[in-house]
Amino acid sequence: MKILFLIPLCLSLALSSYAQRPEPCKSPPLLEGALTAFIPGQHLRVFEKFSYDAYGQNVRVLAAGKEENQTFFVDRLLLFREGVSYEIHYHNQTCIKTALKVPFRHIGVPHDANFLNQMVLGSSSIQGQGLLVNNWNGTVEETKEHYLLTFTAFGCVPLYTLDFTQKRELSVMTSFFDLVEGIEDPNVFIPPSFCDSVEILPAKEGLVANSFIGLL
Repeated sequence: MKILFLIPLCLSLALSSYAQRPEPCKSPPLLEGALTAFIPGQHLRVFEKFSYDAYGQNVRVLAAGKEENQTFFVDRLLLFREGVSYEIHYHNQTCIKTALKVPFRHIGVPHDANFLNQMVLGSSSIQGQGLLVNNWNGTVEETKEHYLLTFTAFGCVPLYTLDFTQKRELSVMTSFFDLVEGIEDPNVFIPPSFCDSVEILPAKEGLVANSFIGLL
């Protein structure tokens, strides 16, 4: 009799545990914020402010960084649906317009990612002083490269990403912060008028869409 009672109880606990297991997710479709990225192979450190529109498949990035001993600043507008990338220089009102052939990639956890664990960043003993996050890993099907992701458990907001080569060497380390849902100024996705007459150059060889904001 006890065995007959334990069978449905065990099944109930198993189904409950499976139902609570986090699922891959997409981040809010309209997002603004900042990130820092480190690319060890190029000795490159970058600070970026970005606006992300998954509805229109648009990304605007203001990036500043240091590569070895040289500093740089880039203002880039990526219009994936139109297939055009703009590099904008307001100081002399010039624009480099390039065909964009890589596909748009949503910010989020890929559908085939593997759930690793759930943890609290900060303190779990005091209310309001910890953040519940999920850790994921997986492999990019096209490139066979690997990744490790940390997203919030609620809202699917990115916090940290680690990208690795096929040999599992670290290629890009990214940290997100100051993220806000929504776009403050929708005009951020409209190229300036001095870009209108610029000829579109062929797509760059070897350009790869970053898993989150399409910069590499």
